[in-house]
Amino acid sequence: MMILILIITLWYTGLFFQTFFLHRYAAHQTYTMSPVMEKICFVLTWVTQGSNYLSAYGYGVMHRMHHAYADTEKDPHSPKYDATVFSMMWRTKNIYQDINNKRIAVADKFTKNVPQWEGFDKFASSKFSRLAWAAVYTVFFIVFATAWWQWLFLPIAFFMAPIHGVIINWFAHIYGYVNFKVNDTSKNLLPFDFLMMGESYHNNHHTHSGRANFGVKWHEVDFTYLIMVVLDKLRLIKLKKSTAKVS
Repeated sequence: MMILILIITLWYTGLFFQTFFLHRYAAHQTYTMSPVMEKICFVLTWVTQGSNYLSAYGYGVMHRMHHAYADTEKDPHSPKYDATVFSMMWRTKNIYQDINNKRIAVADKFTKNVPQWEGFDKFASSKFSRLAWAAVYTVFFIVFATAWWQWLFLPIAFFMAPIHGVIINWFAHIYGYVNFKVNDTSKNLLPFDFLMMGESYHNNHHTHSGRANFGVKWHEVDFTYLIMVVLDKLRLIKLKKSTAKVS
């Protein structure tokens, strides 16, 4: 039971900071927050993603490129230009690292106002940090695993962020339904997104990329957006009015 609780906790907390902080803030800036809150989000992203930590800068820039070049040869991740999901994710990893380490030139429009905390990113992305988190997960399994099959969840803990990426960047460009006609293969993977906290409404998002709420139809509940509304009411963040509705 404890193993399942850990995996579910890591799944949804890591996913929340990926979609709330890295995606809707770093990449699309659908809301604003104070410098202190921004730093807190950096730290909480590291705590919840652990060995899978993604930099707000690397993610934000790469995701903007994905929207600009969706399903073209310049797209950092597209099923149209990779034979397998593994080759796509390997290419994504390499592009992410090149961007994050500033090994390639990137147009200003992709980097403008993307948050970066270089010192913290260097630590959180280091092999020491990733291996330390992997050790923590392993010790937890040693203490709490009660059956052999529970150890099958350990690789998921190690690679949860890439798994989240595969679900959207691969499967949500192949399977699902569309609400809007777009010039790419983005689809809404789930009609009720209990799994990805709004991220699976990918066709909606590609149509209205600056919108904070990824849901459009009555059944498309975006749980991340609902949390954002609460945080806005608490004045921890400030939603931009222009991102609240479909335009």
